[in-house]
Amino acid sequence: MSPEFLWYIPNTVEPGHRGDDTTTGWGSIEHSTELARTAEAHGWGGALLGAGWERPDTFTVATALAARTSTFKPLIAVRPGYWQPAHFAAAAATLDQLSRGRVLVNIVSGLDNPAAYGDTLRDPARRYDRTREFLHLVRRLWTEEDVTYDGEYYRVSRSTVAPRPYTTDKRAHPTLYFGGASEAAERVSAAEADVQLFWGEPLDGIAERVDRLKALSERVGRRHTPLQFGLRITTLVRDTTEEAWRAAEERIAKMAGSEGRTTWAGSHRNAVGQERLIGLAARGEVLDTCLYTTPGKVGGEGAATTWLVGSAADVATALDNYRKLGVTHFVLSDTPYKQETIRIGDQLLPRLR
Repeated sequence: MSPEFLWYIPNTVEPGHRGDDTTTGWGSIEHSTELARTAEAHGWGGALLGAGWERPDTFTVATALAARTSTFKPLIAVRPGYWQPAHFAAAAATLDQLSRGRVLVNIVSGLDNPAAYGDTLRDPARRYDRTREFLHLVRRLWTEEDVTYDGEYYRVSRSTVAPRPYTTDKRAHPTLYFGGASEAAERVSAAEADVQLFWGEPLDGIAERVDRLKALSERVGRRHTPLQFGLRITTLVRDTTEEAWRAAEERIAKMAGSEGRTTWAGSHRNAVGQERLIGLAARGEVLDTCLYTTPGKVGGEGAATTWLVGSAADVATALDNYRKLGVTHFVLSDTPYKQETIRIGDQLLPRLR
């Protein structure tokens, strides 16, 4: 299977996200289009679009970007509880047809600001149960007609999505990505996701999780094609190894100040996966060949908790080691977003391909 290389577009109205130096244009279609077209021009298959309440609506932005690009694939973050599955299945299938098969979907179960959009389900276990039901029903709506379903969280009667998703001999519907490190989250991935997304853990941790998810897929009676695996991580690349580590240390010094903690923070502090990442610093400042754990100690969260740091050759070697474990989907990023879209696209992607 050919690997998928995606970038990241933060999709926020506030400047300064993770140290980005752009001062104007955030939240505008012009700025988002510029980032998407830059990714398209420098070898990226598409980009994950940042999502969250008080950000521009991700699906709306994805639709606009698909209309303004030719090959760019938006990875659209979706929260059950914000969407009804039939409504989402119809909207995504329509965009998939209009874009000729460029829709990718990232299902998110974690809490955001649910009260703001009327989601009253707070218990983590029940949220994962709902997510599993959401994924199951969306798949059926994309691939079957006259779907009737009576579940704990969702019900539909004789529901048919029109138009259908764009199909080829390689895809029956948009790829469904899902992340999460808890036992409940992994059961959702094993049963219903297409791609399990990992954050930047060391190789031994990823290998352990890949093996566990493969075994879990058999135990839960997975009915779909085999689960695939992806990595979402920050990649700090410079012309030489020495330059990259100097840049990393300079950035850590800035993050350690009071301003850095706000621009790098997210909503992951109580997540199992986030706790795993924070705990890596106790094993050492640098793990494997170039996995930097210090960012998590000074405010980095999510994909910014650990970084791969080095020359293009260094980081390509590190990513290839993940690929040897079965990781085939890569969602990379660094700031400033536009500048690094070009640098990493031009220097790193040719080595990976």
